[in-house]
Amino acid sequence: MAAVATHHDARRSDRGSEPPYPGGSEWGLGMSGQERPSLTITGVAEQIVPVILGERSYDIVLQPGLLATVGDRLHTLTTSPKIGVVTDRHVARHYLQEAIRSLRKAGYDPTPIILPPGERTKTLSTIAKILDVLARHKFERQSLLLALGGGVIGDVTGFAAAIYQRGIPFIQVPTTLVAQVDSSVGGKTGVDHRLGKNLIGAFYQPRAVLIDPCTLRTLPRREWVAGLAEVIKYGIIAEEGFFAFLEQEISALLKLKDEPVIHAITRSCEIKARVVAADERESDRRRILNYGHTIGHALESLAGYHGLIHGEAVGIGLVQEADVACYMGLCGRDVVERIRSLVQRAGLSEQVPRASFTSLWGAMQHDKKVIGGRVIGVWPVRIGEVVVRPIEQQVCEAWFRSTHGRGRRLSSGRLSGKHPVRRKVRARR
Repeated sequence: MAAVATHHDARRSDRGSEPPYPGGSEWGLGMSGQERPSLTITGVAEQIVPVILGERSYDIVLQPGLLATVGDRLHTLTTSPKIGVVTDRHVARHYLQEAIRSLRKAGYDPTPIILPPGERTKTLSTIAKILDVLARHKFERQSLLLALGGGVIGDVTGFAAAIYQRGIPFIQVPTTLVAQVDSSVGGKTGVDHRLGKNLIGAFYQPRAVLIDPCTLRTLPRREWVAGLAEVIKYGIIAEEGFFAFLEQEISALLKLKDEPVIHAITRSCEIKARVVAADERESDRRRILNYGHTIGHALESLAGYHGLIHGEAVGIGLVQEADVACYMGLCGRDVVERIRSLVQRAGLSEQVPRASFTSLWGAMQHDKKVIGGRVIGVWPVRIGEVVVRPIEQQVCEAWFRSTHGRGRRLSSGRLSGKHPVRRKVRARR
């Protein structure tokens, strides 16, 4: 990661005419977004989904236009005027000024912390730089961090909040589909290690999750499509009726029709909140949320966290892990094909990029769900129901060779870094 840059240096080098944010900190460079959806949301009432965790309970609030009132919503969450707004440069260009304006109007003293976009920002080096800013600006235990961005921003903000002065409050203001339906809810925070995804982190719940679906208007279409993988996951693991809704409305979702989009976000949050409330620290029930991620995370790791973005890797995992379940006799071929069809109709690939079994299994061994050297997977038995159980290396290898064959191997045992159906993008929002 590049060294911390001053605002003057950053504007001179690549920010052009973008206004400075006094008191903020920025480092690194990035790339601009791709084509954007044309979501238009009007007349949608505020919706609240509670996450019930005793004294750590909080609400997920969904309201179009919420970002303009975010400052007023913090009065019950913190008594400190200091607010650290952690975001990335892509999101900052669209939404930082609006958030800062709302916070200042409500009487807060915001300090923007602008990070490079993308999965490669999820490092201990990034956490150290966030902590440097907090210490330099004399943040206290009642000071609050606000995560304005996608899953990467939410993860690093939450982890920094968890360890600064042994814990300060933070809130999630997710701006991507993946973050709104999944990563912002449940308190998983952390960073990646070179040997595996999310190996370093903590469970640390936010004080609130504030979702403004209007932020999806500027989401690159590739990110929108990738986010649908997490939405599809919820139907597979918990609710066949929701899966059927997605089958029926997938075309409308791809066109970003208001009602299907709002329902998909709300229902996904409701399902995740229910699972998290039953098992906050992933000792049992919460493991079902990892469906599609055992293979998905391994593919991300092998690709060096570029080429495949998270949702694309999960989309592949949804289909391939169902295929493994079928191979093990846990579900019928009809279940696999129903999942495959919806994933494909969503615009996602379900094909495993070329890799050797040795490299894939090695990456799966570094997953944080491994217990006693055994890979613990989540396997569908039907749409709406999954089981959690280990898979032996011999079984997984037999499936891999029967499904993908020796012709799918590379001598290097690593992914090519190119997605089979979508052009490569270096950065995430």
